Amino acid sequence: MPRRSPPLRIAIDTGGTFTDCIWRDPQTRRLRMLKVFSTPSDPSQAIVEALDIIAPEGEFLLLHGTTVGTNTLLERKGARIALVTTAGFEDALEIGRQARAKLYDFFFDRIEPLIPKDLRFGIDERTAADGEILAAPDPQQLRALAERVAAAKPQAIAISLLFSFANQQNERAVAEALKPLAVPLSISHEILPEFREYERTSTVAINAYLQPVMQRYLENLEASTIRVPAGAPPARIWETSQRVELHAAAKRVRATRVGNMEERPFRAAKSGERDRALAPGSPRIFVMQSSGGITSLATAAREPVRTVLSGPAGGVVGAAAAARTSGFHNIIAFDMGGTSTDVSLVEGEIKTATDAQIAGLPISVPMLDIHTVGAGGGSLARFDAAGVLRVGPESAGADPGPICYGRGLQPTVTDANLLLGCLQPTNFLGGNFTLDLDRTLRITQEWLKKQNSDLTLEKFAAGVIRVVNATMEKAIRVVSIERGRDPRHFVLVAFGGAGGLHACALADALSIPHVIIPAFPGALSALGILSSDVVKEYSRTILWRVAREIPQARLNQEFSALEKIAVKDFANEAWQGSPRYARTLDLRYRGQGYELNLPLTKSLRRDFEQEHHRRYGYTHPTREIELVTLRLRAVLKSPTARAAVDALVRTGRVKGCSQSQPEAPVFFEGKKLKTKTYDREELQPGRKHPGPAIVTEYSATTVIPPGKRFHLDRAGNLIVD
Repeated sequence: MPRRSPPLRIAIDTGGTFTDCIWRDPQTRRLRMLKVFSTPSDPSQAIVEALDIIAPEGEFLLLHGTTVGTNTLLERKGARIALVTTAGFEDALEIGRQARAKLYDFFFDRIEPLIPKDLRFGIDERTAADGEILAAPDPQQLRALAERVAAAKPQAIAISLLFSFANQQNERAVAEALKPLAVPLSISHEILPEFREYERTSTVAINAYLQPVMQRYLENLEASTIRVPAGAPPARIWETSQRVELHAAAKRVRATRVGNMEERPFRAAKSGERDRALAPGSPRIFVMQSSGGITSLATAAREPVRTVLSGPAGGVVGAAAAARTSGFHNIIAFDMGGTSTDVSLVEGEIKTATDAQIAGLPISVPMLDIHTVGAGGGSLARFDAAGVLRVGPESAGADPGPICYGRGLQPTVTDANLLLGCLQPTNFLGGNFTLDLDRTLRITQEWLKKQNSDLTLEKFAAGVIRVVNATMEKAIRVVSIERGRDPRHFVLVAFGGAGGLHACALADALSIPHVIIPAFPGALSALGILSSDVVKEYSRTILWRVAREIPQARLNQEFSALEKIAVKDFANEAWQGSPRYARTLDLRYRGQGYELNLPLTKSLRRDFEQEHHRRYGYTHPTREIELVTLRLRAVLKSPTARAAVDALVRTGRVKGCSQSQPEAPVFFEGKKLKTKTYDREELQPGRKHPGPAIVTEYSATTVIPPGKRFHLDRAGNLIVD
């Protein structure tokens, strides 16, 4: 019997302006990319349009990175939710922690809790720290609670009782009493069975806040994609020839080939065509998690709090995968987009953190350790009251955008790069959109006069770049130096539309020896989603004190219990194969307030003391250690994910052609230098080129300063030494 080929995997990453799709062509075994316009009012529309153009044949898997959860939190457009907690702790969400973001700001506005006071309900119950039930909720009180909550008409309910991680009995009783209300329930011992009631309650509240929104979106996506035909002809498309706005130019981008990587045009179906009858087809849909792995549609709908960094997580996974194809395993991922920059450090394997904040609200489920700053290509330049040049965090966004796009009126980082010659006006978007240099010169000069500044255009632009680089350098320091990692031992992987413009300057500032510009920086998040495995995270707080020997037998018993839960969950979702388990623990010295996470080994105590000394510079060999929280990461490797990485290597094997390179004047450190401009498609793999140079491609531009050398390696990655 012939072996059945694996189903087609299509990764789709929804962004604010474009929805990026990457899949591996089953015939050519090459990666292919498609961009369609995003539809913010209903992101599933863009996905349906993309699938209509791709026209997959037969069974296929849809792997989705979504910003619905993130945007819902940032815009405060989630559900009306109620909180049920132990009586006396109703205000824990409002009290929070003593930490203040701005200690000396008298006008500091605190973050309002997601749940107002009138929707926070207390119940008389109490569980001790060791799990003993001191007071169970009275059945009559539970009935009264259900009536009060029902009268408030919440769309979802968060349940978080004191010490529920030690004993779930009381939480289960409350949940059972509220089930007849027929609204989604977020129960803390199911989502985050860990101590610290404020962070646990905040996490559960966020889950409840997102649950109705994500459920509606994912149900709509599932219903919409079922109608996508298997092997139907592509929908008719329309393309505009107007050259006024960037997005208009993007529609008419011709199909180009980058090596063996095909980039499709930006396309959008006519609104009337969306209603045409489609034959039935049923893809399996999976969602990217903040922890760097995919999960089932049902799990994402039930626990949407695990998807709030879905898109950036895909970028980190993609950066690590691309770097591995070039033989690098310790990287700093640097993703510079239009409004912000995301940085993350990967040391060997991708690791997660449990102390993240989104929109000022703590989230304690495992997430990739991504640090974000408001510095991007659209970040606005300004002078403060003291006349000091500032850049960001405000951004021009897509509307009006930078001055050079034809509509903006205030200088941005993109405009500064154009003024310095780092961006070539006729090489933007593969030459299909021309940046307006004359308009940028004129409006920037007028703006400087209004600011009473005597800076020349070149000095102003150079200042903008130095300021924004300082902001991004600080972000890289946060994830490296401030956590005991020496950036000189890492490689900087730069992607996003603006990453290549600033990567070399940042590498110089931090003494990072190598810079990698991946094979296709404009779609790296989608590639990361395509190459992701199935991941599930489990945790449990134990709070054991250890004076000498680590109780390995007891730990193995506790971890085995978590693994049994994982096996059951994988089976319920019909996954095939055996997952790999990574056992880690949160440890601290007795009396400390925060922990270090380390793998479970036979030398756990020694490992903890070494890591503590490396991180903080001291140890307490005679002090008791507390084993705080057990963490289990279950990973089911996907063979088709490995095939995506293999396809990435094949994509990079291109044949270059020798041509004379045009030169353009570019400012480096205040000096105007003649700089060669290279088309990335024409670079010969292995052949080294000296800086200064500019490397252009369809989705990004890379600037190589004087004194650097660069080459294209066998994987298609651009390596700068």
